[in-house]
Amino acid sequence: MKYKEFCEQIIELVGGKNNIEAVVHCMTRLRFTLKDRNKAKTEDIKALKDVIDVVSNEVAYQIIIGTQVAQIHEELLQLLGMETSVEKKVKKNPVKAVLDVLSECMNPILEPMMAAGIIAGLLSIVSLTGLISPESSTYFIYDTLRQAVFYFLPVYMAMAFAKRLHASPYLAVTIAVTLLSVGINGVEGLNVFGINLPTITYSNSFFPILLGVWFMGYVTKALEKLMPQALQYFFNPVLTLVICLPITLALFGPIGTWLSDLLNLVFQFLMNTFGNWSAVMLYAACQPFLIMMGAGNFIIPIYMNFYATQGYDPIFTLAWIVSDIAVCGAVLGYFFKAKDAKQKQLFGTTAFSAFMGITEPAVYGVFVKYRRPFVAVMIGGGLGGLFGGLMGVKSYAPVTLFGITSFIGNNEYMNFYCAVGAVIIGFIGAFIAAYLLGIPQEEHVQEEPKRMNSTFTKTEIGVPVKGRAVALAQVNDKAFSTGALGKGIAIQPEENIIHSPVEGEVVSLFPTNHAIGIKTSYGIEVLIHIGIDTVELEGKYFEGMVKQGDHVKVGEPLIKADFEAITKEGYDTTVIMVITNTADYLDVLPSTETIFTGKENCLTVIV
Repeated sequence: MKYKEFCEQIIELVGGKNNIEAVVHCMTRLRFTLKDRNKAKTEDIKALKDVIDVVSNEVAYQIIIGTQVAQIHEELLQLLGMETSVEKKVKKNPVKAVLDVLSECMNPILEPMMAAGIIAGLLSIVSLTGLISPESSTYFIYDTLRQAVFYFLPVYMAMAFAKRLHASPYLAVTIAVTLLSVGINGVEGLNVFGINLPTITYSNSFFPILLGVWFMGYVTKALEKLMPQALQYFFNPVLTLVICLPITLALFGPIGTWLSDLLNLVFQFLMNTFGNWSAVMLYAACQPFLIMMGAGNFIIPIYMNFYATQGYDPIFTLAWIVSDIAVCGAVLGYFFKAKDAKQKQLFGTTAFSAFMGITEPAVYGVFVKYRRPFVAVMIGGGLGGLFGGLMGVKSYAPVTLFGITSFIGNNEYMNFYCAVGAVIIGFIGAFIAAYLLGIPQEEHVQEEPKRMNSTFTKTEIGVPVKGRAVALAQVNDKAFSTGALGKGIAIQPEENIIHSPVEGEVVSLFPTNHAIGIKTSYGIEVLIHIGIDTVELEGKYFEGMVKQGDHVKVGEPLIKADFEAITKEGYDTTVIMVITNTADYLDVLPSTETIFTGKENCLTVIV
């Protein structure tokens, strides 16, 4: 805990844990609800190194800290043993919640699966060269290793998902190995408590164990509530297994099999109707859009089901490899096209990242800004995917480019050659398309600082809202008026829309939408605070028009605020804008204009 000592000092000086009823935070300060404010040692708190000021009013006891307050608040809650009351719990879309869990828990499972796929490719190569005979014990042992990974996939699933689904990993694995045992896996004529069980090959499906572990999580919670503490150690594990195993066999086994068969039927229909090539081509062309929208994990249950039921994936693994290399090709095309040194650095680093299978830096850092690379990937990725789909390429493990030897499978060298061909087509196609499409001048990153003389440069910061200028020193909030949070300017607003004064990334957006932080590509950190103490409105009269992580341009609407209603509630509506990392620059100068129409620059940062 980075701020543990500081938090402990705060707790002691406000009167101890027992004197704290609640603590929340806004963009710059901690807001305490104290049982007895007389116990708080205000002057001692002000003397602390990281404290800017203390404000005590009828609403709350406020300790002004700065923009690092969120981290401090989180650690403070841990020491107090409290849950946060700042962010309201948001009800997640159930489909998205399931996909998030799948994505989160699948990563450790991919490691042995990728290794098994690469081992399969290496075995084919060494057997072809005669180094190891396919009839030898050495070959048999390593081939058994490869097969075991996929046969025992439900065990990996149980271990990976148990903790996330609030179940015991060891009990979850116990259920998994029971399902795979010779007495149950694929055995006919079984029944439990007189209920006939269908014949299910559990090694060919991961849905039954996933549903079983999910159910186990609820059983675990129920038993912890119902069972006396003294008996839990002895009886909870037994009852968990006794309850979960028959439910998994009688209910989740058939449901999981139906889900698996349904997925297979849907994709078999699509493949038989339109051809494999259509799905491979579409996914290879569109994957960057899905990544940008956070929807890339929807394919996880689909390709995992392919591997579990068929032993290979006819669509997605090749498609994402082709798409990744097409992203690399598109950004590399921009690298050779660019003249600016900083652009070349951006394109070069993101191209290397994409080559390694990590495309997010390219998608968010290049594609979103310049847009045309999306077209380049659709062309290159689409062509590569089309070729691979027409050739009927199959993947035998969920690998990246560096595991492409796994496409050899059981000596299927033509399958491997076609996979390599698809990758080359995707790369070259995207490279040429991006180079020819060019870098749109009008969509360049924010203009570089203008050079004032041989030593200094300056960057202009636009106006966030129309209105009358107010000197920062006149703002009725010490955190801002003293310049402790950085130099800047204040404006009495004459419109209800707050616009972005710079081009950059939204790095922070408070849940109540009364404050927002933007960081430019050159590192300038801009904080816009709408009104004074308006956090107390808990988001009422504020409407966010962007979200954290968005890339915004100059003039783009950020937040809508009903200033008339805010004024009627008795709050000061002054809009404050400061450069929170003022210390990184020579100076920050406010404009001499008194009225802003929204087209002027109101701050100048001297670099």
